Amino acid sequence: MSTSASESSPDGKAAVPRRPGLSQPVTGVVPPQVAEANIRTAWPSVTDFSPAVANLGRTLIRSIILAPLGWLLLSWPYFKKVLPFFAKRYTLTNRRLMVRRGLKGKPRQEVALSAIDDVRLVEDSYNPFYRSATLEVLSGGKVVLTLTGVSEPEAFRQSILNALFAWVPGKSSALPMIPASATVAK
Repeated sequence: MSTSASESSPDGKAAVPRRPGLSQPVTGVVPPQVAEANIRTAWPSVTDFSPAVANLGRTLIRSIILAPLGWLLLSWPYFKKVLPFFAKRYTLTNRRLMVRRGLKGKPRQEVALSAIDDVRLVEDSYNPFYRSATLEVLSGGKVVLTLTGVSEPEAFRQSILNALFAWVPGKSSALPMIPASATVAK
Protein backbone atom coordinates (compact mmCIF):
# COMPACT_ATOMS: atom_id res chain seq x y z
CA MET A 1 0.00 0.00 0.00
CA SER A 2 1.43 3.34 -0.98
CA THR A 3 1.32 6.34 1.35
CA SER A 4 1.59 8.87 -1.42
CA ALA A 5 -1.35 10.28 -3.27
CA SER A 6 -1.38 11.24 -6.92
CA GLU A 7 -2.83 14.22 -8.62
CA SER A 8 -2.95 14.92 -12.30
CA SER A 9 -1.21 17.91 -13.78
CA PRO A 10 -3.27 20.84 -15.12
CA ASP A 11 -2.87 19.64 -18.70
CA GLY A 12 -4.18 16.19 -17.70
CA LYS A 13 -1.11 14.29 -19.02
CA ALA A 14 0.71 12.69 -16.08
CA ALA A 15 0.06 11.90 -12.45
CA VAL A 16 2.39 13.61 -9.98
CA PRO A 17 3.12 11.69 -6.73
CA ARG A 18 2.52 13.76 -3.60
CA ARG A 19 3.36 13.22 0.08
CA PRO A 20 0.61 14.64 2.29
CA GLY A 21 1.79 17.17 4.88
CA LEU A 22 5.31 17.54 3.52
CA SER A 23 5.57 19.76 0.51
CA GLN A 24 9.10 21.14 0.40
CA PRO A 25 11.11 22.63 -2.44
CA VAL A 26 14.27 20.66 -1.59
CA THR A 27 14.10 16.97 -0.71
CA GLY A 28 14.86 16.35 2.95
CA VAL A 29 14.81 20.00 3.99
CA VAL A 30 12.00 20.46 6.47
CA PRO A 31 11.78 23.46 8.81
CA PRO A 32 11.54 22.45 12.49
CA GLN A 33 8.23 24.34 12.75
CA VAL A 34 6.65 21.98 10.18
CA ALA A 35 7.99 18.56 11.20
CA GLU A 36 10.96 16.83 12.79
CA ALA A 37 13.31 15.45 10.16
CA ASN A 38 16.26 13.09 10.63
CA ILE A 39 19.57 14.69 9.65
CA ARG A 40 22.06 12.00 10.65
CA THR A 41 22.28 8.83 12.71
CA ALA A 42 25.52 7.46 14.14
CA TRP A 43 25.90 3.96 15.59
CA PRO A 44 28.49 3.62 18.36
CA SER A 45 31.60 1.59 17.65
CA VAL A 46 32.83 -1.35 19.73
CA THR A 47 34.75 1.10 21.95
CA ASP A 48 31.39 2.10 23.48
CA PHE A 49 30.98 -1.41 24.94
CA SER A 50 34.35 -1.58 26.73
CA PRO A 51 37.61 0.18 25.85
CA ALA A 52 39.57 -2.73 27.37
CA VAL A 53 37.83 -5.33 25.18
CA ALA A 54 38.26 -3.07 22.15
CA ASN A 55 42.00 -2.69 22.84
CA LEU A 56 42.44 -6.45 23.30
CA GLY A 57 40.53 -7.06 20.06
CA ARG A 58 42.71 -4.52 18.25
CA THR A 59 45.88 -6.25 19.51
CA LEU A 60 44.62 -9.66 18.41
CA ILE A 61 43.55 -8.39 14.97
CA ARG A 62 46.93 -6.73 14.38
CA SER A 63 48.74 -10.00 15.15
CA ILE A 64 47.27 -11.49 11.94
CA ILE A 65 47.56 -15.06 13.26
CA LEU A 66 45.16 -14.38 16.13
CA ALA A 67 42.89 -12.13 14.06
CA PRO A 68 40.00 -14.65 13.96
CA LEU A 69 40.08 -14.78 17.76
CA GLY A 70 39.94 -10.96 17.82
CA TRP A 71 36.95 -10.96 15.46
CA LEU A 72 35.19 -13.50 17.65
CA LEU A 73 35.93 -11.43 20.76
CA LEU A 74 34.53 -8.28 19.13
CA SER A 75 31.46 -9.94 17.60
CA TRP A 76 29.32 -9.45 20.74
CA PRO A 77 30.08 -5.70 21.08
CA TYR A 78 29.67 -5.24 17.32
CA PHE A 79 26.30 -6.97 16.97
CA LYS A 80 25.04 -5.67 20.34
CA LYS A 81 24.24 -2.35 18.71
CA VAL A 82 21.50 -3.91 16.56
CA LEU A 83 20.06 -6.46 19.01
CA PRO A 84 16.46 -5.64 20.01
CA PHE A 85 17.00 -4.75 23.68
CA PHE A 86 20.57 -3.46 23.45
CA ALA A 87 20.49 -1.37 20.28
CA LYS A 88 21.89 2.12 20.73
CA ARG A 89 22.27 5.00 18.30
CA TYR A 90 22.79 8.74 18.25
CA THR A 91 20.27 10.64 16.15
CA LEU A 92 20.45 14.26 15.08
CA THR A 93 17.26 15.90 13.84
CA ASN A 94 16.36 19.46 12.94
CA ARG A 95 14.99 19.89 16.50
CA ARG A 96 17.15 17.82 18.86
CA LEU A 97 20.04 15.44 19.47
CA MET A 98 19.02 12.09 20.98
CA VAL A 99 20.49 8.90 22.39
CA ARG A 100 18.02 6.27 21.24
CA ARG A 101 17.81 2.71 22.55
CA GLY A 102 15.91 -0.42 21.66
CA LEU A 103 14.75 -1.83 18.37
CA LYS A 104 12.25 0.99 17.78
CA GLY A 105 14.73 3.64 18.85
CA LYS A 106 12.92 5.17 21.81
CA PRO A 107 14.73 8.35 22.96
CA ARG A 108 16.40 7.81 26.37
CA GLN A 109 18.34 11.08 26.53
CA GLU A 110 17.95 14.20 24.45
CA VAL A 111 18.89 17.84 24.24
CA ALA A 112 17.18 20.48 22.12
CA LEU A 113 19.33 22.11 19.43
CA SER A 114 18.48 25.52 20.88
CA ALA A 115 20.07 24.48 24.22
CA ILE A 116 23.40 23.42 22.70
CA ASP A 117 26.26 25.89 23.03
CA ASP A 118 29.13 23.76 21.73
CA VAL A 119 30.20 20.19 21.00
CA ARG A 120 33.70 19.09 21.88
CA LEU A 121 35.71 16.00 21.11
CA VAL A 122 37.42 14.48 24.15
CA GLU A 123 41.01 14.22 22.89
CA ASP A 124 42.10 11.33 25.12
CA SER A 125 39.20 9.21 23.90
CA TYR A 126 40.11 9.15 20.20
CA ASN A 127 40.97 5.67 18.92
CA PRO A 128 42.57 5.77 15.45
CA PHE A 129 42.11 2.01 14.89
CA TYR A 130 38.33 2.19 15.26
CA ARG A 131 38.10 5.85 14.20
CA SER A 132 35.90 6.64 17.18
CA ALA A 133 35.87 9.01 20.14
CA THR A 134 33.67 10.54 22.81
CA LEU A 135 31.74 13.75 22.12
CA GLU A 136 30.53 16.06 24.87
CA VAL A 137 27.58 18.37 24.26
CA LEU A 138 27.82 21.61 26.25
CA SER A 139 24.99 23.84 27.41
CA GLY A 140 25.48 26.72 29.80
CA GLY A 141 29.09 25.72 30.38
CA LYS A 142 28.13 22.22 31.56
CA VAL A 143 28.20 18.84 29.83
CA VAL A 144 24.55 17.88 29.26
CA LEU A 145 25.05 14.86 27.02
CA THR A 146 27.99 12.49 26.47
CA LEU A 147 28.14 10.41 23.30
CA THR A 148 30.65 7.58 23.75
CA GLY A 149 32.26 5.58 20.97
CA VAL A 150 30.98 7.79 18.13
CA SER A 151 32.23 6.57 14.75
CA GLU A 152 33.75 9.36 12.65
CA PRO A 153 33.46 11.79 15.59
CA GLU A 154 34.62 14.96 13.86
CA ALA A 155 32.14 14.53 11.01
CA PHE A 156 29.27 13.93 13.48
CA ARG A 157 30.40 16.94 15.54
CA GLN A 158 30.35 19.13 12.42
CA SER A 159 26.88 17.81 11.53
CA ILE A 160 25.60 18.84 14.97
CA LEU A 161 27.15 22.30 14.68
CA ASN A 162 25.86 22.77 11.13
CA ALA A 163 22.34 21.79 12.20
CA LEU A 164 22.62 24.15 15.15
CA PHE A 165 23.69 27.08 12.99
CA ALA A 166 21.14 26.31 10.27
CA TRP A 167 18.02 25.75 12.38
CA VAL A 168 18.44 27.77 15.60
CA PRO A 169 17.91 31.51 15.16
CA GLY A 170 20.77 33.64 16.51
CA LYS A 171 23.32 30.81 16.85
CA SER A 172 24.92 31.41 13.45
CA SER A 173 25.89 34.97 14.40
CA ALA A 174 28.68 33.49 16.53
CA LEU A 175 30.49 32.36 13.38
CA PRO A 176 32.88 34.67 11.55
CA MET A 177 31.55 35.77 8.17
CA ILE A 178 33.76 34.58 5.31
CA PRO A 179 32.86 36.36 2.06
CA ALA A 180 32.64 34.35 -1.15
CA SER A 181 35.20 36.66 -2.73
CA ALA A 182 37.86 35.66 -0.15
CA THR A 183 40.95 34.20 -1.76
CA VAL A 184 43.08 31.40 -0.37
CA ALA A 185 46.60 32.48 0.61
CA LYS A 186 49.32 30.54 -1.21
